[in-house]
Amino acid sequence: MRVLVTYGSSRGGTEGLAQAVADGLRACGLDVDVLPPSRVRDISGYGAVVVGGALYVFRWHRAARWFVRRHAAALRQRPTYFFSSGPLDDSAASTDIPPAAGVRSLMERTGARSHVTFGGRLSPDARGIPASAMAKKLSGDWRDPARARNWARQIARELTGEPAAAAPASRDEARS
Repeated sequence: MRVLVTYGSSRGGTEGLAQAVADGLRACGLDVDVLPPSRVRDISGYGAVVVGGALYVFRWHRAARWFVRRHAAALRQRPTYFFSSGPLDDSAASTDIPPAAGVRSLMERTGARSHVTFGGRLSPDARGIPASAMAKKLSGDWRDPARARNWARQIARELTGEPAAAAPASRDEARS
């Protein structure tokens, strides 16, 4: 099965998580393309889609929102999964964080099967308002690529009909 992983990311952190998700899907034998929304014209060649978006003040990155709105009808026709990145602390690693209201609305619009929130990343030299102000106190990297890969393996098992024991369980997988 061919899977599209697309992401809205301004500073590259969510793109990195999208790559980790793709790695997890590929490890289970799926054919995966990782593309920013601006490079996706048509999703008819994909059996499933994963959409990720960085969270900025509880809103998904505009490119992720645009992609979902543009392809909503087609997304309803195939398994679709969402992820968010953004908490600038370890809360995403220890707690199941529900989707922001706007993401939840997009999930309902597309029939997305699941959502997970991963920690975000903010570099100390971030530019722009409010990022530069936030970076003074909140810079760091709370992404967990292993957790993203484990979540992707769960998706792969669902898509391929493999039993849950097909991929080794980990502490991170049990939390997500």
